[in-house]
Amino acid sequence: MMVSLGFTIQSHSYHQSRFFNSSNWLTGNILDTSNDVSSYFGLDKENEKLMQENEYLRKLLFNKEERIDSTALDSVFLTYTISIGKVIKNSFADPRNYITIDKGRNDSVEPDMGVITSKGILGIIENTSNNFATVQSILNEKSNINAKIKNTDHFGSLVWDMKRFNVVQLVDIPRLVPLTIGDTIVTGGMSSIFPENIPIGTIRKFDLNTSKSFYNIDVALFNDMTNIKNVYIIKNNYRKEILELEKQTETNGQ
Repeated sequence: MMVSLGFTIQSHSYHQSRFFNSSNWLTGNILDTSNDVSSYFGLDKENEKLMQENEYLRKLLFNKEERIDSTALDSVFLTYTISIGKVIKNSFADPRNYITIDKGRNDSVEPDMGVITSKGILGIIENTSNNFATVQSILNEKSNINAKIKNTDHFGSLVWDMKRFNVVQLVDIPRLVPLTIGDTIVTGGMSSIFPENIPIGTIRKFDLNTSKSFYNIDVALFNDMTNIKNVYIIKNNYRKEILELEKQTETNGQ
């Protein structure tokens, strides 16, 4: 049958043209598909490269007050060290939401490390296995993170009322503090987990609580909590020392 097809193609210019045009179409589509696949994996590699570059830049940013040589970032003991990871599971519709990432004890990830994205904070490491870790999301009824109004020293606590996956609440801001819709909310300086001034979101609305002494503030998150892929894991290398000192101080004061 293939021999007959060959003779037919050779003896009829129309068939010959159709055959080779079809062959060219098939070859072209295979090449296009191959290029698409190569571009896809190339893009993935490029994203990985960008993540690594961002890791380096964030390391510079979070340790900017230490006045160190940027070429020696990997050889000195910085306040904050950063690693990268990827989300493999994410929940956002439960009262206690958690995120699972692909880094664990083998990658020096420990409980109480901060987790952020390129847009803002995500949560805090709660449990680890050898190769994975679970992150207590900021969309968790137990979450309580020190936060402030950007460019001020007015601090409060970031919590979640379990109503919306794109809005959290900032509480304990006194009524005398001037507020404006759209003000940016960032991490505060009272935490041993997150560096100061990591973005969180913007003020969506505010009102006074029942005592009329403090504001209830709705904060629209910068992160799309339904679509998280790449993360940065932050370790405060002095956290243990800070906590031990504070515990000692409390014990001596009793």
